[in-house]
Order: sequence, then C-alpha cells, then structure tokens
Amino acid sequence: MIKLLKKLHFFYFIFWILFFFFLFWPVYYWGSRKPSRYLLLNRFRTIHSFLGTALCGVYFSFEFEKPLGDQTYIYCANHTSNLDIVLFCLLAKGRFHFMGKEELTKNPVLGLFFSTIDVAVARESKISAFRAFKKAGENLDNGMSLIIFPEGKIDDLYPPKLHEFKNGPFRLAIEHDIPIVPVSINVWHLMWDDGSRYGTKPGIGKVYVHEPISTVILATESADVLKDEVFNKINSKLK
Repeated sequence: MIKLLKKLHFFYFIFWILFFFFLFWPVYYWGSRKPSRYLLLNRFRTIHSFLGTALCGVYFSFEFEKPLGDQTYIYCANHTSNLDIVLFCLLAKGRFHFMGKEELTKNPVLGLFFSTIDVAVARESKISAFRAFKKAGENLDNGMSLIIFPEGKIDDLYPPKLHEFKNGPFRLAIEHDIPIVPVSINVWHLMWDDGSRYGTKPGIGKVYVHEPISTVILATESADVLKDEVFNKINSKLK
C-alpha cells in the first residue's frame, strides 16, 4: 500500500512540475534568449520550484552556518535526487546557473535551460569538459553564481553514499577567486534519483549550508586540498 501511495505521489509531483513549466514556458523561452533576461528567468524558476513542491507537500528546511552575502558563489553539493535542482532554485539568489550532464539537454523540462542559461558537459569528453568550464568561468566573471554537483552523477547506491569529487569546480574557484559554498543535502528519503523507481512522498528535506570558503589566497595546486575540505564538510552533515 505504501509503495502504491508513493508511486501515486510521484505522478502527482510530475503533474505539477509539468503544469507550471508549460504555464511559464513563454517567459522561460523569452527569458532564455538573452543573458540580460536571465535574472527574470531565475525568478520564475524560483516560483516554479516553490509552487511545484508546496502543492505536493514537499518543503525544505535551510540551516545556514553563516548568512550568505549578495555576491557570486560556486555552490558544491552532494547529489542524490532531482529535488537537488529544485531546492537550489530556492536557495540561490539573483543570477545563477547550473552545470550538469549533457543528457539533460534532452530532458522535457530541463532541456530548455541546459541549452541556454545552464552549462551541459559530456562526462567522458575532455574537450566538452574544457568548453563547459570555460563557459562557466565566463559566467562567473559576469556575476553569475554556479551550482555544481562535484560527484558528477547520482550513483546507483540506495541508500546513497557520498562519492569522490572531481577537480573541475575547485580549480575553477581558485582561478576566478570565487568562494565555494559547501551544501549538505538530505532529501533522498523524499525522492531518490528521479523518483521513478521508489516513488516520492511529502515531507521536509533538510539542507545545511556551510560557511563559504574563500579561495583568494589559494594557488591552483591547492585544488586537491580544497576538494578534500569541501568533501569532509558536506559529508559531516549527511544522514
């Protein structure tokens, strides 16, 4: 019975996400045509995320180690659920963008964003990774915060476990003097992966936002040390 209810909740969740996507599609399309409109586009992504989850009884509790300022950040988080994208639309402010796998360009909802405002990268291609991080670096220099999941994917393990990080975001942070914000996300009990396998359920997902880590005095050679520091911080708040 519980499995059936979770499956029904999954379809209910998908309905509202798609409903607001098509409702906002004219704004999304118009807003994605020029970088000058990205701020408006992100505001609608925030509204979309709030309404889509609230109507399904899914809420997020954000705990901040230190209040975040109005500046450009690189947010690094563990990745276990599609809800991770939704909650960052609520957490990040102003002009922000995601970096994610190339397959998301074919997603019926996310495809529009990963073909415009967000940055897609092919996991196994060094050329694609170079171009993606170059584009992300340009966006950072233009004041757009970056949201990235340094594990590179949602792993097949259930319950999930934090896996080794890739170096890219940490080198990027050092090269562009951008502070990194580690974020520990505990929402997999509400939705794991895309929710299709185990279904979804209402509830409160807890999100711990660590104090930003400055990269101004770090050299590129310190990327591994920074990576380990962020990994340990994120892992310390996972349940």
